[in-house]
Amino acid sequence: MGAPSARTIQEYDGPALLFGPDARVTATTRKGEAIFTAWRAGRLSALDDLVQGAIKSGQAADTVLQLPIDPGRIESGSVFHLAIVPFPGEGAVVLGRDMTLERNLQSALIESRQRYKDLVDVYSDFAWEVDSEGRFSFVSPRGALGYEAGEFIGKRPEELLFETAAVDGPLPFGAKVATDKEEIWVRRADGVEACIQVSSVPLTSDDNGWRGARGVCRDVTEDRRKDQALDRAYLREKLLHHIIATIRDEVDPQNILTIAAPTVADAIGAAGCMIHHLDPDGKFVLAAEFGEAMAQEKITKTVDSFARKAVSQEFTFQGRGVITFPTFYRREVNGAVSLIKPAGNATWSEDDRMLIEDVANQLGIANAQVANHERVLRLSRTDGMTGLLNRRAFFEEEIPRRIRRLEAEKETAALMYVDLDNFKLVNDVHGHARGDDAILALRDLLIEHTRPGDAIARLGGDEFALWFDNMGAESAMKRAKAVLKASKALQSFSGKPDKPLGVSLGLAIYEPNSGEALPGLLARADAAMYEVKRHGKGSVLLAPPAGSSKPRK
Repeated sequence: MGAPSARTIQEYDGPALLFGPDARVTATTRKGEAIFTAWRAGRLSALDDLVQGAIKSGQAADTVLQLPIDPGRIESGSVFHLAIVPFPGEGAVVLGRDMTLERNLQSALIESRQRYKDLVDVYSDFAWEVDSEGRFSFVSPRGALGYEAGEFIGKRPEELLFETAAVDGPLPFGAKVATDKEEIWVRRADGVEACIQVSSVPLTSDDNGWRGARGVCRDVTEDRRKDQALDRAYLREKLLHHIIATIRDEVDPQNILTIAAPTVADAIGAAGCMIHHLDPDGKFVLAAEFGEAMAQEKITKTVDSFARKAVSQEFTFQGRGVITFPTFYRREVNGAVSLIKPAGNATWSEDDRMLIEDVANQLGIANAQVANHERVLRLSRTDGMTGLLNRRAFFEEEIPRRIRRLEAEKETAALMYVDLDNFKLVNDVHGHARGDDAILALRDLLIEHTRPGDAIARLGGDEFALWFDNMGAESAMKRAKAVLKASKALQSFSGKPDKPLGVSLGLAIYEPNSGEALPGLLARADAAMYEVKRHGKGSVLLAPPAGSSKPRK
């Protein structure tokens, strides 16, 4: 069979080129002109090589050829599949098939698939499909939630659910209608819960029967954690604002902590609350308590051990969680707040701790207000030099309060006036500093001769007063004579040997049935003391009972 003629190849419905024995083109079809033009321009050296090789070897060959890009020609860039058929001694014929559209469609399909994959990857963490039995039949090759893709196959989506997940209605994996961004909590491979957002569409058969569903999932755990954290922070802020507002609205500092204890307990959901504050002696003192009783001794020890070190502490009391946080003011510990969980609950959450710490910071301010109030109150009631009660506190607050109690109990009491003898000479001879020392020495002497419940006051200058609850005349005289005896030690402060420093005492006994008013009692004690002054000093005189004029020595 000889080589086809130029006329014969024109019957081929595609690009065709006829090569002579010298591997040069002798004829071409109209559809082959683009290939011929590129060949003639020397831009198809690969085709030249194939044709020459086929003519020499007598073996047919084929190739896929893309025309060079030429902006000026429509056919540039076209893709052809070429078959080279040699005819020994006569040349070869090249028959082609235009694959441009096919190749373009294939490229477009590949690009489309890649775009789809990219979009799915951007939107979701994994794609999935379930069969008519509701079991996973496909999951993205890279797997999901810490599982390999193969671990999903054959499983039901329900097996992924976290134990505490609340799902209202059927899962979106078994969707009978399209669902969009439905959220459920599932269990990761490591056991940790995760929140996934599921979008799905149902798959139906030709007769509209349900044969499964497919969709994509996106892990939104971090977003939900952040949302939950913001919600919890808002709740803490709301509760803290309520506590602060309640404390702030209380105008009496003495009631601040009393009101704070139930407010804090209610806000945090505790069964009991104790608030301690640091007193002037550096001891933690229980300032307020609310709700169920706690182990006060253990709490106080915990406060003293840990709050003093500026650290919190948690322990269990009768199976219930107790937590103690120190309170601060200007970075110094000034108290503590302790809370106990309701029955059957022994664990404090991180949110609890954060809220209690915020509350402790506010209670630190409240503790400081209470301390300042107590300091001002103490200063208003005490003598600056001796620390004893002053005249106003003694006569206007302390004695009236004690008399009310004694009236109810029908008990007597003794009032003792004390005045230093020859005190002016101490200041004149030795100076006021020595005089102050003498005052402080007398203070110490009087404290030594009083009981813990008795009251002592400096009335001013070198005058003092003592109040003895539940004491009659005989016991009062013994106490006065003991003071006189001890006052001999004051003579070392004397200004002159012949004018020794000593004390004069006046006593008056309070009788609850006498009907005597406080001014009368004070006048009797004062008169008895000055009577001693007029008659030589350094002695004691017991004022006559109310309504009598006969004193007793």
